[in-house]
Amino acid sequence: MTTMKFPKRYLVVILTFISTSVCYIERVGFSIAYTVAADAAGVNQSSKGTILSTFYYGYACSQVPGGWAAQKIGGRKVLLLSFVLWSSTCALIPLDPNRVFVMVIARLLVGVAQGFIFPSIHTVLAQWVPPHERSRSVSLTTSGMYLGAAAGMLFLPSLVKYRGPQSVFLAEAALGAMWSLLWFKYASDPPRSEHPKATAAGFGESMLPIKGSQKLKLENGGSSVRTTKIPWKKILLSLPVWAIVVNNFTFHYALYVLMNWLPTYFELGLQLSLQEMGSSKMLPYLNMFIFSNIGGVVADHLVTKRILSVTRTRKLLNTIGFIVASIALMAIPIFRTSGGAVLCSSVALGFLALGRAGFAVNHMDIAPRYAGIVMGVSNTAGTLAGIIGVDLTGKLLEAARTVDSSLSSAESWRVVFFIPGLLCIFSSLVFLLFSTGERIFD
Repeated sequence: MTTMKFPKRYLVVILTFISTSVCYIERVGFSIAYTVAADAAGVNQSSKGTILSTFYYGYACSQVPGGWAAQKIGGRKVLLLSFVLWSSTCALIPLDPNRVFVMVIARLLVGVAQGFIFPSIHTVLAQWVPPHERSRSVSLTTSGMYLGAAAGMLFLPSLVKYRGPQSVFLAEAALGAMWSLLWFKYASDPPRSEHPKATAAGFGESMLPIKGSQKLKLENGGSSVRTTKIPWKKILLSLPVWAIVVNNFTFHYALYVLMNWLPTYFELGLQLSLQEMGSSKMLPYLNMFIFSNIGGVVADHLVTKRILSVTRTRKLLNTIGFIVASIALMAIPIFRTSGGAVLCSSVALGFLALGRAGFAVNHMDIAPRYAGIVMGVSNTAGTLAGIIGVDLTGKLLEAARTVDSSLSSAESWRVVFFIPGLLCIFSSLVFLLFSTGERIFD
């Protein structure tokens, strides 16, 4: 009796999916636990904002170094190191809102550590996953973020209520430690046997870090000399890379504005209590999880069945995702009920996630060998979008308060949602004009 062998690359993809879920449980968990602790300690809104945004500064700083380290040492090792670092920080740092310096250093450390995660994951997936499975693998892995955010929203407030804010830190550290053990035990670099045509297809062993200048024996008995010199100038001057960067910026601008300001819109814009909304708060994230995976499966189907080329597949899904999202974003202030606002934000985030099967997988199409570095560059733009968008939204609302002191009118919020809506239209046009599914970096 023969047993079916479970391909190792599937296990690697499942573990990367779990890793992004755990990271987003940590991010949502910190904001929930810290907000409760800070409110209890009487910390003002400005100080709260400083601590909550500190993570993103650390996160922005380590994206490109993360891609470089993954390229040089290997994504598998860098990913493990990153998890050990942020989990240890969560376990060792006490949650005390009055010790501002300690909290800032802790959040910077966690931000820096987590900044290494996505460049490392993209390097690992580019090594393991053949081109016809890339869309669904990247979509599944990134959808873990949204499932983690939804799970955090649903379960962690109860943990804070019954066990106190510090318990969230310990639970997150335990999750991080458990994942690290699984990764250490089961993840490995891809053997050539897994992919006999590795070099030709642009993945597999041919993409592992090569120290210095090292000869690689190829299947046909020949040899080729390759160095690990990273083509920084070519990457930074490439229009297809900038098409990815612009779309990553827009995606995260919309995501972070909704993540951080939607609760305020419900409370002040619609005069609703978040407590009364129950589990509907997590619907936008659940929608992202579903649509992210739909996008991946559809993209791989179109490519595998040769219905569309890789380039056309990426452009189609990116355009549909961003255009529908732009309409939904601009419609949010029109609806004056919780149901309408939840529906619009769910459609907006769901279709943005669908668009990830366009721009977010494109790193691995154009530069499989440097996927982590290109991901680092574009994710830096995404993180800056979060910092700019969240801060600008606060300033826009402060300006609107002079006209409408309660912020309850649709007019007060229109610009807040129009900016990401217009950015979506602009980004989809940039991607249509300049992106490609062809490999442009060897």
